[in-house]
Amino acid sequence: MKRDAIQRGVNHSGAPASPGPVCKTDSSRRMTLDDHSRDLRFPEPHTFSRRVLLAVTGLSPQVVTETLYALTQKLKPAFVPTEVHLLTTAEGAERARLTLLSDDPGWFHRLRRDYDLPEIDFTEHNIHVIKTPDGIPIDDIRTREENERVADLLIEKIHELTTDPNCALHVSIAGGRKTMGFYAGYAISLLGRPQDRLSHVLVGIPFESKHEFFYPTPYPRVIHAQDNRPLDTSKAEVGLADIPFVRLRPGMDDRLLSGNATFSEVVAAAQRALGPPVLEFDLDQQWIDAGGQRVHLPPALLAFLSWLARRARAGKPGIKCPEKSELNLEYKHEYLSEYAHLGDELNSSIAMRLGAGMDKAFFEQTKSKLHRVLKDTLGPEGVRRYGVRDNGHRPRLYSIAAPPESIHWSGGLDEPDVPLRKLAEPPSDVRRPL
Repeated sequence: MKRDAIQRGVNHSGAPASPGPVCKTDSSRRMTLDDHSRDLRFPEPHTFSRRVLLAVTGLSPQVVTETLYALTQKLKPAFVPTEVHLLTTAEGAERARLTLLSDDPGWFHRLRRDYDLPEIDFTEHNIHVIKTPDGIPIDDIRTREENERVADLLIEKIHELTTDPNCALHVSIAGGRKTMGFYAGYAISLLGRPQDRLSHVLVGIPFESKHEFFYPTPYPRVIHAQDNRPLDTSKAEVGLADIPFVRLRPGMDDRLLSGNATFSEVVAAAQRALGPPVLEFDLDQQWIDAGGQRVHLPPALLAFLSWLARRARAGKPGIKCPEKSELNLEYKHEYLSEYAHLGDELNSSIAMRLGAGMDKAFFEQTKSKLHRVLKDTLGPEGVRRYGVRDNGHRPRLYSIAAPPESIHWSGGLDEPDVPLRKLAEPPSDVRRPL
């Protein structure tokens, strides 16, 4: 590699300098690494005001400086972090503190000086040690419980960083045990946004795994190989393998994205979003089970959703919202027949509210409340799969999103024209479901 190509990565302010090396695609078109991001309409990470490198490390803190070198000197445009965070064991934290942040050798500070990098927030406070639930630092990741702690801490930290819209997160999986890298990659796939990236640093032989090597220096520096052969660190080749990943965050449950969820809970939510729809109604307990997630609904909302579900199972078309001055008796009869399954409350405020028929306000307000509850509990993807949808054109016809064959009622038969086992006696003007 030519020395001038290494040295012109960034200027003192941290902004990218002139365009760097390019690679050829299958069509022989020349493109830089971030041309790929532009093609996919992803925001470019280096344009964000807050740029974070999060690395998992074990007993080789060298991966931090190697990754920083690759990000700032090899990646075009350069990604110059404004802060660095490590997730590691107790022993890994001590090694990082002594080799990277000390006055001597202080390899992190040397890298900044050698390549004229701007200030980067990286102190001992940014080294996050994996601990037991009792707060005891973990020396190594060997047991199932220790692996679960790693996964939960990664979800917690990545969630924290990805809630900031002004932050671009770069996750490195080069260090630590293989399970740490796997969990880090999985976590960024679950929570990552378009501006976030995942990578692995590649160090050429014979410098790979050499404890004396921290990054290619811009001047000759001699270390020794296993056979005592001298090596010049300025000749080392260090690159970055960009790892594409599927971004599952848009379909996540909003409750999980608000924090306090374990790795297993977030994975389960993603699995629900990817699995086939299954919707079960329990009208005795007044809940639905949407793809394995139970949601309790107020009677008025549960009856509304069950009404649309029975129409779908019966092969009936979607329903139109009543006109402004309309009082729809058919809708009233069908809805109150469904409401009767929830108990002997047909003389309740709901029945009196619909005495003359279902009006526009009741229909829209109930549909809106149901949407909010489902969005808060199931997330946007859950609403898309189990909520109320329209046909996308005028006149608007509303129906349940779940496929009819995926809908079931517990405590009774699945056929929509057979009453369930618990059915109140409706007033004489209320008909049974057709």
